[in-house]
Amino acid sequence: MTHVVTDGCIKCKYTDCVEVCPVDCFYEDDDMLAIHPEECIDCGVCIPECPIDAIKAEPDSGDENEEIDFVKWVEINQAISERGNNITEIKDPLPDADLYKDEIGKYEKYMKK
Repeated sequence: MTHVVTDGCIKCKYTDCVEVCPVDCFYEDDDMLAIHPEECIDCGVCIPECPIDAIKAEPDSGDENEEIDFVKWVEINQAISERGNNITEIKDPLPDADLYKDEIGKYEKYMKK
């Protein structure tokens, strides 16, 4: 299916992942990165590059231990990809990234309206 960027990226935007993507499917908005679900080839090279473990692969069916709502994150990544800018090169993270990188529940706190 696709990989997704989850709320670990919110208010951080470490971009180590974008440079290794062979199909340039990363997009950004003001607060986070996203993977365009229709462009991702499911190669997984971005996962180990993310310093905060914000990129997730689709869980195996029946995986009861999966901690994220994957369908929700596909929809969020799709929406950001459609309105955001394509990003293909590493750039500096957001200025306060180190303050937010370990915070949990950032989507509900900062983005959910």
